[in-house]
Amino acid sequence: MERLHISNKPTARRRIAAATALLLCVLSAGCKPKAELAEAVGTLEMVEVGVGPLQPSRAARVLVHEGDVVRAGDTLAVFVLPTLAASEDQALARANAARQAERELMAGARPAELARAEAEVQAAQADVDRTAADLVRLEPLGEQGNISRAQLDAARGAARTAASRRDAARSALQLLREGARPERRAAATQEARGAEAAAAMIRATARDLVLFAPVDGIVTNRLAEPGEVLAAGQNALTLGQPERPWARIFVSQQALLHIKTGDSLAARLDGDSTIYRGRVPAIASRAEFTPRVALTDQERADLLFAVKLDFADTTGRLKAGLPITVLLPAAKP
Repeated sequence: MERLHISNKPTARRRIAAATALLLCVLSAGCKPKAELAEAVGTLEMVEVGVGPLQPSRAARVLVHEGDVVRAGDTLAVFVLPTLAASEDQALARANAARQAERELMAGARPAELARAEAEVQAAQADVDRTAADLVRLEPLGEQGNISRAQLDAARGAARTAASRRDAARSALQLLREGARPERRAAATQEARGAEAAAAMIRATARDLVLFAPVDGIVTNRLAEPGEVLAAGQNALTLGQPERPWARIFVSQQALLHIKTGDSLAARLDGDSTIYRGRVPAIASRAEFTPRVALTDQERADLLFAVKLDFADTTGRLKAGLPITVLLPAAKP
């Protein structure tokens, strides 16, 4: 049997000693080799805002093109709704009629109406006086038998009728002086408010047909041309905000232990030594690419969680579509 020959040269002895020391260090956990910094790669995106009409309408003018830089408040497009003008006129007419009816109820009866009601009361009172006088004159004659019983009953009936008409005229005069009931006044006020709200809704619809830029940005998509009809909520334009890039990376459950919402992570672009800082606004609460049964080490390694990063870019280098490498925090020893 051949014997293993170990060289006695100093170089060979040093290699053997170094390997033995490394093996003992790892087995005894007395020292650990320096861990490499973990990385995750994502794709940059930018915040985009869709702008479109809130009502089904036709595009009359589209004032911007793809690539145009716009500021918040700039006019982007104008849409039209053929029946809107007639609807607005109708709503305004109803609102005016409701307001006039309310004012009429609040003002009460006019002086001429009160004067006529008072005259009717006076006429009714005069009729009462006349019929009462006739009854007073005829009752003694009836008792003496000089007139028939029918004539006396007719005089009494006329006196009662005149008194009833006088009481009705007095009641009508009192109602005119008091004006409309509180319930009718409140109903008229509510009806006027409802008509004004309907008119305001029509005017708001007209304003919504003029599209303004809600934020500063760049027109990334022009999705409507003059003459096209869009549905309610359909985007006519898309505005991108290059100064607000973001990326989504996927990390393992081990790396997730060292990342929390609000952390700031370093990132870099390919071929660029500049370090960009990204804030973690959200971490997914559900793992992705997860097998149905995660038991083995390999299956557990497939558990990945989405982590979103927001960047504040003032250099203009973080453009949408570029891959970005994010440096993940290493585990503390």
